[in-house]
Amino acid sequence: MTSRSNSFSNFSESSYDYDDKEQSTVPTSDRDEPLNPGHRNNSFNGLLGFTFGSKKMRKKKPFCQEKAIVGLALFVIAFVGMNWWMLSRIQNSGRASRVEFRFLEDNSSTLSIREELLRLGLGKGRKPQKTIYARLLAKAAHSLAEGQKKSEPKDLWAEPYFVASSWKPCAEQRQWLPSEGKNGYIIVTANGGINQQRVAVCNIVAIARLLDATLVLPRFLYSSVWKDVSQFGDIYQEEHFIDYLKPDIRVVRELPQELQSLDLEAIGSLVTDADVVKEAKPGFYKKYILPILHKNRVVHFLGFGNRLASDPLPPQVQRLRCRCNFHALKFVPKIEETGALLIRRMRQNVTRLGPLDRHLVGPFSKSMLKGERNRGEKVARYLALHMRFEIDMVAHSLCEYGGGEEERNELEAYREIHFPALVELKKTTKLPSPAALKAEGLCPLMPEETVLMLAALGFNRQTRIYLAGAHIYGGKSRLASLTTLYPNLVTKESLLSSSEIEPFMNFSSQLAALDFIVCTAADVFAMTDSGSQFSSLVSGFRVYFGGGKMATIRPNKRRLADIFVKNNTIDWRTFEQRVRKAVRQTKRVFSRPVGRSVYRYPRCKECMCNT
Repeated sequence: MTSRSNSFSNFSESSYDYDDKEQSTVPTSDRDEPLNPGHRNNSFNGLLGFTFGSKKMRKKKPFCQEKAIVGLALFVIAFVGMNWWMLSRIQNSGRASRVEFRFLEDNSSTLSIREELLRLGLGKGRKPQKTIYARLLAKAAHSLAEGQKKSEPKDLWAEPYFVASSWKPCAEQRQWLPSEGKNGYIIVTANGGINQQRVAVCNIVAIARLLDATLVLPRFLYSSVWKDVSQFGDIYQEEHFIDYLKPDIRVVRELPQELQSLDLEAIGSLVTDADVVKEAKPGFYKKYILPILHKNRVVHFLGFGNRLASDPLPPQVQRLRCRCNFHALKFVPKIEETGALLIRRMRQNVTRLGPLDRHLVGPFSKSMLKGERNRGEKVARYLALHMRFEIDMVAHSLCEYGGGEEERNELEAYREIHFPALVELKKTTKLPSPAALKAEGLCPLMPEETVLMLAALGFNRQTRIYLAGAHIYGGKSRLASLTTLYPNLVTKESLLSSSEIEPFMNFSSQLAALDFIVCTAADVFAMTDSGSQFSSLVSGFRVYFGGGKMATIRPNKRRLADIFVKNNTIDWRTFEQRVRKAVRQTKRVFSRPVGRSVYRYPRCKECMCNT
């Protein structure tokens, strides 16, 4: 996340792959056309059962016909009233809630910035704002109310492509002898949140093998932003990590005694991210790092992040990265046990085991099978939602979200504190407008857009939804549309008692690990930003262990932006069709593209076997 402030080039990151925009037309029935005054009079007169405009009133229509007309009028009034009531609930709940501003990296941070904003004279209270997409939200509310009588689309909860099941995990296969680690010792201190740290650990394991070096158990850099003192052993099982990787690299708990007293910076053995190019190829490490190992016997990578290229890499080293991510890193029992508890509660204590449960919670998956299984027991499914709409993402995007001048001032104040490089870039460079960024799909989906997407896809009102993180920019007021239309929305905080969640409080990485478990095990996982590190790791895990059965929703934000812009004219049926098409196009099954992450795209010969 720290890399976001470096330059604006992140907006054109290769993780956004979109097709050309669709051409669309507004149905004639949806256009606003001037009404004929005479026609309006005739309609009004007809509703009363007689007409004006002649010298004498015409005869009243038969009683049964008049009764039918009155009944139709009452139905129309009831329909309009219901839509108005549901929409007013969304608006009122938005006005009533006090907004809390929180800073969160991939659903894991808990740093409040209220004091910072107040110091700048902002954030003293948000005025009620007009609900965005009011017309479509009203149509969604009516569709969900009517949807109780209809069944959901048959492939809504399934991966629609049979070919996905032909890919099987095989990263555990080894075709080399263990490394002796004779060239020296590598120390790594990974930066960022839990997701960046996980990627860094897998990368440094691959580098240790490339350099035939011994790896000291990874450390995590304390950040004043995340304020989490958790170390590797607080999140992952150290013994399993060491033992599992023995056939690949040598891992030790600490440096030999004779090397511990060395001043690594003074002897030139301290290597920072600034010293290593981003996406560095293996040749870089052999040319610049290996000589340091030979000379000093130790190298310390400080603040290590995404510093190893996806390609080109020897196939067996690429496979080692997969092996580390999917097999070597297992959460500690404390996290596994609470993760199993959350999954069981999301499934409403239905005794069944999901395809990924044993990989996520180990022996605690057995607790999900306790109790007698009833043959007629209804399968309890749930949707996990990762909504990347925290204030850091919102501020860095440079997009607008309907809050007017107050919102713009608030986000600019946040940028000055956390993204000073981006503020300077704005002063010296002409950047795309918020509207242009939106059209290109470079803005995170708002909660209002997210709920419209879910409703259009066909999820009914009773759907159980697990919201990862839950520290959404704008707080409860911004979530009002989502919680109103989908009342069975929960978070880990609402599922766990105070005593159950207390051991994880103030440890943002451990809380994020719980979200990772519940999202990965979900029947359907929906993301709002495909470039998120958290969403990438979760979706990759679901591909690797899911057997082609774990449906994942990756919205094409560029296409969705083109659909949402027609809020005032598009009819609900057309909106449904276009949203479903936009999401269906992202579900294609393909092998990993060259240069893309194996953690996100494990369908490649190095990680999986195509049977």
